[in-house]
Amino acid sequence: MKHTTRWAFALAAAAVAAPAAAQAPHPEGPLTHPARPTAAAISPGDLRTHVYTLAADSMKGRESGTRGNVMGTDYIAAQARRMGLQPAGENGTFFQAVPLVEQGLTPGATLRAGGQALAEGTDFLPVPTYGGILLFGETFTAADVPVVYGGRVGDPSSMISPEQAAGKFVVFDGPLGADGRPSFAFWSGGRTYERYADAAGLAFATLDVTNAGIRGFLSDHRTEMEHGEEAVDPRRFPPAVIVSQAAAARLLGKPLTGLRVGEAGGTVNGSYSFFSRPLPFPSRNVIAVLPGSDPALRGQYVAIGAHNDHDGTTDEAVDHDSVLVYNRVFRPEGVDGEANAMTPEREAAFRQALAARRAAGPARLDSVYNGADDDASGTASVLEIAQYLSANRPRRSVLFVWHTAEEKGLYGSEYFTDHPTVPRDSIVAQLNIDMVGRGGAGDLPKGGPGYLELVGSRRLSTQLGDLVEEVNRTGSFGFTFDYGNDAPGHPQQIYCRSDHANYARYGIPVTFFTTGGHSDYHMLTDEAQYIDYDKLASTSRLIAAVATAVGNRDARLVVDKPVAGPDAPCEQ
Repeated sequence: MKHTTRWAFALAAAAVAAPAAAQAPHPEGPLTHPARPTAAAISPGDLRTHVYTLAADSMKGRESGTRGNVMGTDYIAAQARRMGLQPAGENGTFFQAVPLVEQGLTPGATLRAGGQALAEGTDFLPVPTYGGILLFGETFTAADVPVVYGGRVGDPSSMISPEQAAGKFVVFDGPLGADGRPSFAFWSGGRTYERYADAAGLAFATLDVTNAGIRGFLSDHRTEMEHGEEAVDPRRFPPAVIVSQAAAARLLGKPLTGLRVGEAGGTVNGSYSFFSRPLPFPSRNVIAVLPGSDPALRGQYVAIGAHNDHDGTTDEAVDHDSVLVYNRVFRPEGVDGEANAMTPEREAAFRQALAARRAAGPARLDSVYNGADDDASGTASVLEIAQYLSANRPRRSVLFVWHTAEEKGLYGSEYFTDHPTVPRDSIVAQLNIDMVGRGGAGDLPKGGPGYLELVGSRRLSTQLGDLVEEVNRTGSFGFTFDYGNDAPGHPQQIYCRSDHANYARYGIPVTFFTTGGHSDYHMLTDEAQYIDYDKLASTSRLIAAVATAVGNRDARLVVDKPVAGPDAPCEQ
């Protein structure tokens, strides 16, 4: 599941506090598992084979655009072919290439206040985006450009006029938040870029109050989807940087306090540019079809999906056991939660648990984000469901999509739903499977064998939500569904953080199945030996039964709730 901090400016949201105490121990399996042939029945052993293969260190974390992700998608396609599924990608293959590029700030950015150099990262950071529009390819060059004070962002009536700003480098003070304190939200106030399109450049004095997450977004390389048809006219958006208050004072020749709007400063010199280049390896959706048994309904599809990517590797190896125990004691929600405060009790629990692991074996260095639960578990579940349905075909066809680049921003599912390889309006529902291998008492206070979270099941179609409940009840699956993360406005934003959201924007009824977060979420410790394969099997059987029920209905599901539309932002 995509972590919220992968999004531009989502880092501004406050982290959800973690539970106060460590949970019960987790069951652990062996570090390796020999691959075995899989059968039609959904079984823990078959799921174990798939997860251990996909989450092996040799896959190097399956990051989109890397060799490891190519290896993972090759494995999925080979399994689909072995099961007799029909390729539904491009050019008669199982693959659909998703046009991703790596983008970032070209090394060597400079900015000088008069003759004095400012330090990149400390004094200034170039801004690569505005309002979600990426400005990569933009180049900034300034030679003795006059600097002028533009006022405080957030109140256009007290800011410099566009005519005064034309041809100048305009320095703005940062906006004030609702509490009256300085805010990092330099984009406040509305359409600042467009208003000052004729300026030579813009600087926002917000760097001092900008958190590490947004600093990282501005300075790190990132993966984005290339939108050739949405090329931005650079004349609409002048180059921009965020600067420290000290750097702003050097640019203007005096502190910002007391300056008059339009007051002249010194001159600025410098240059920087952003690059955009293809990733070293292709990023691919894997797409397959199981034709339905009823010729009259075969042209309709029940879509079942998971994401095939994860987060790659770290630059330096760390002690796996230390990370594992630390997160279980101090950070039970993994990367989704802030660390609990150090107390004598927690420190003692950490030292005791780490000593126990040390007694069981030597330290193990780890540098691979294996992504066993996120989302080798979902990928394996879709493979097992596909093999089961191949022997138990529903009336409608089944469309299996293993999406790429979910972790980068839901790009694989965005691209597929924008460029579907089957008629979009023939997809009657989408069942999304992401992180379904955990959810025990050691992961969540409410966890256990029957714990399962449902998200979005009634947001577009009441019938779909009712059907999932009915299948669970009549099939005696024994799950207790938790709808808490589906609540409108929930701070975790789970509804918008996995691939089902891109189907829902087109009015396709969705249900997102997940067993929830845990201390290994987006950590190096998300490995195959910590998956509960019995629960993964029972969850997969439930989803297979739901897919069968949708596929065998006489009429397609009714969409009885509003559809936001493909271009509307996702709302939790």
